[in-house]
Amino acid sequence: MVQPDGVAGEWPDRVTAARRELAEHGPPRSPDGGPDFATVTLPERDCDQVRDLLVGERVGTVVEIGLAYASSALAIGEALLRAGSRNPRHVVIDPFQFTAYDGVGWELLRSAGLDDIAELVTEPSQRFLARLAEAGFAADAAFVDGSHHFHNVFVNLHFLGEIVRPGGVVLLDDVWWPSVGAAVAYFETNLGWRPILGALAEGTADSASGRARTGAYRLPDPRPTPDFKEFRPFC
Repeated sequence: MVQPDGVAGEWPDRVTAARRELAEHGPPRSPDGGPDFATVTLPERDCDQVRDLLVGERVGTVVEIGLAYASSALAIGEALLRAGSRNPRHVVIDPFQFTAYDGVGWELLRSAGLDDIAELVTEPSQRFLARLAEAGFAADAAFVDGSHHFHNVFVNLHFLGEIVRPGGVVLLDDVWWPSVGAAVAYFETNLGWRPILGALAEGTADSASGRARTGAYRLPDPRPTPDFKEFRPFC
C-alpha cells in the first residue's frame, strides 16, 4: 500500500498513541481465562527498542510470530511507517488470536489503522512459514514470540533463515528461556547468525541472572551452505 500524501506524520503518531494507551491502561478487555496481559506482553521499553532497530534497518516487510495483545505488533507497525517504505507489509501469524485472546490484538491493530499494511494468519507458524519459503516470499526482518517449545522455535528459525533476506535481522523475545536460547544457539554456532551487540541493551533483563529478555541477530550475507561434517555442538 502506498501511503497517502499528507499523512506521513499523522499515521505513525496515531500508532504511537495506541501503543501508549495500551502500555498505560492495558487492553480494552481481558478475555475470560485468557493469558495475563502483564505476563505475555512485551514491555514498552523493549517495544521502543524493537521499533528503533527496525527503523534503523529501513525495513519494508516484516514477519511476526505471535500477536497476543499486539504490543510488539504496534511497535513493528510504527517502525514500518517511520522507515519510509512506499509499500510496507506486516505478516502476523497467531493461531490463538481468536481463541485465547478473543481477537483483542487484531482489534487494536485495526483501531490504529494498521490493517491497511498488516495481514493476520491464524494457523501454526511452523506450517505457514514453510509455504512462504516455498513461494519465495522475502522479508527484511522477523520478530519471534510464538511457541516456546524448542522444536517449534527451531523450525520457525529454520524457515525464517530462508525468508529473511541475507543481511536482514531476526529478533526474538524470551531468549532467556533455555528452550528459546538453545534454538537460536544452533543458528549462531552453525549458520553464522550474529548478535547485534547493544541493539537491545536497554531492554528488560532477568533480575537474578542479568540475561536480556530479547535478542537481535544479523543473518549472514550470503547465506551459508555448511557441510554436515562441519556440525558444531551448540548447547
